[in-house]
Amino acid sequence: MKVICDRAALLEGINIESGVVASRTPRPQLTCIKLIAEKTGDTGRLTLAATDAEMSLRLISERVDVQEPGEALLPATTIRQIVSAEDAEANLSFESEGDACTIRGADAYFKVLGYDPKDFPAVPEFAEAAKNAKAVFSHPASSFRRLITKTLFATARENSRYAINGVLLKRDGKRLEFVSTDGRRLAVARANLGPDEKDGGAVTCIIPSKALSTLLKLADDPDETIRIAITDNQIYFAIGAESNDDPGRACLASNLVEGSFPPYEDVIPRDQDIIVRFDRDVMLSAVRRAALLTNEESRGVEMSFNAADKTLELSSAAPELGESKITVDLLEYKGDDISLGFNPAFVSDALKVIEEPEVIIELSTPKKPGVIKAGSDFVYVVMPVNIQ
Repeated sequence: MKVICDRAALLEGINIESGVVASRTPRPQLTCIKLIAEKTGDTGRLTLAATDAEMSLRLISERVDVQEPGEALLPATTIRQIVSAEDAEANLSFESEGDACTIRGADAYFKVLGYDPKDFPAVPEFAEAAKNAKAVFSHPASSFRRLITKTLFATARENSRYAINGVLLKRDGKRLEFVSTDGRRLAVARANLGPDEKDGGAVTCIIPSKALSTLLKLADDPDETIRIAITDNQIYFAIGAESNDDPGRACLASNLVEGSFPPYEDVIPRDQDIIVRFDRDVMLSAVRRAALLTNEESRGVEMSFNAADKTLELSSAAPELGESKITVDLLEYKGDDISLGFNPAFVSDALKVIEEPEVIIELSTPKKPGVIKAGSDFVYVVMPVNIQ
């Protein structure tokens, strides 16, 4: 293999692939990135591939001059450090011989010892997966990003209940729904599939958080389309693909999370009798400021809603820190006065991902969950906390 690569494009690809490689494994090949150089006529392309045995990613770059086709399997950390350090170079050359690869810049030479590319596991192809999938559909990248952003933050971290360590994807007819929870809050985001998509039967799966975090990095072009294929135990994403046979510029495959997702519909309160409409930015600023005087022992912020003058007072106090009181005006208020406590991080997490300038919160009693809504496609349920 002998190629001359655009350094900036190569570094971007290596950075994303590095998030996929295994961090701890007895198989050193899984800590590597496979480089595959191909040439057809006067055009060439370089494919980067990585896997941790549960998730795999294939990235295609055409910003490369392929002088000799071939393959190399190189440690991800090493080539990432080299390509990053050569920041004065516009291009870098890679030339492999056996298991070693030489990387050259204008004034630099590196010889990196790698592994036999044949020892690298096969990376799945979207076209093959789509043939046996129980559901295949496409969705605009911009909408898919919103669905991920509005739910990924509320997933559990290292919870023993593995089913909530990911995001539930539910497709029914032309409706697409993402759901996440960590047991103390619940986020639901919805979208409609495009007019070209046929009605499909109900299908659900739980996507690992790591796969969705990687997909966020890949789906950075809002005008692209993402094709999705779901099998019994895996999900595949082809980014920038126009058909099932088109590999696109990237293909991400991941095992699905095993287990049953909690019955989330039962968690969403109905018929709340207190309805508050407020400015998102004003509320986010107030919550952040009130959180400044909280600590691990007193993480709650008390919210006191006043119906008469349509105001909200946020207060917090912590031993050895002090106390705060912040008052904001509400756009609309329906119901009686109420005071209750919330974890400020849980409230601000939701407000940060909402795009609409005006938001609604629905309440009933100080002991029951609050419901934050934005538009018709985002619902967020958060449990109250006791204020000491």
